[in-house]
Amino acid sequence: MSTKKCPEYAMEDYRHLREAGALAAYILDYITPHVVEGISTIELDKLCHEEITRHHALAAPLNYEGYPNATCISVNHVVCHGIPSNQKLANGDILNIDITVIVNGWYGDSSRMYTVGKVSNRAMELVDAAYDSLMLAIDIVKPGTRLGDIGHAIQSFAEARKFSVVRDYCGHGIGRVFHDEPLVLHFGSPGTGMMLKPGHVFTIEPMLNIGGYKTELLADNWTVVTKDRSLSAQFEHTLGVTADGCEVFTLSRMGLDRPPHKLGQK
Repeated sequence: MSTKKCPEYAMEDYRHLREAGALAAYILDYITPHVVEGISTIELDKLCHEEITRHHALAAPLNYEGYPNATCISVNHVVCHGIPSNQKLANGDILNIDITVIVNGWYGDSSRMYTVGKVSNRAMELVDAAYDSLMLAIDIVKPGTRLGDIGHAIQSFAEARKFSVVRDYCGHGIGRVFHDEPLVLHFGSPGTGMMLKPGHVFTIEPMLNIGGYKTELLADNWTVVTKDRSLSAQFEHTLGVTADGCEVFTLSRMGLDRPPHKLGQK
């Protein structure tokens, strides 16, 4: 278990996190109308990178420990860290686009699911459960909540709907660095783990699978897939604990946090 101390940011630091989080959310809003049948994931990556750069920010994943692209785009049975490629989206696909930006040295990290054409009912149920489990967990974040409470809330919700929760990857502290303490597991026991305090800033990013929870790392040393090749879905927000609850920094200002995305509607 890590012995690193979890940073506690000052409330005035939250203005920087709001700015970074707002840009991450905006990029996910911006790319929404481009997620259509026939476009490649490398084209989506390029569009995101150009828009991040236009806002005088940096794409945190690019060259991070050798990662080759500005975004992670994970399609169907890819759990996370999918490398954009010439793969074209097809009718029925589900995909996660993960954006992390650096704005004046501060990080904003968020991901959303997108659907292409007509997806199966079970795939849509998976996407809905991933989103709902994230928001259920966020609802209980406040001073005194323990990390195990977050994991238990997600696991209980997902497993009641016959989905599994990925064990190998988790949420993380964020702020002035990309990945920091605490590690935020998406499974666990209530009343266990670190107790949250105002100033704790982290992501919650549950990954739910239709099949089993086991994963496999592909030969590129980045792409993570479900071991049984079943569909996977994930949503992610960056949030900070406040005196009486939490503030989510990465909410969509256009109401596009989850599919089906209704463009032009608030």
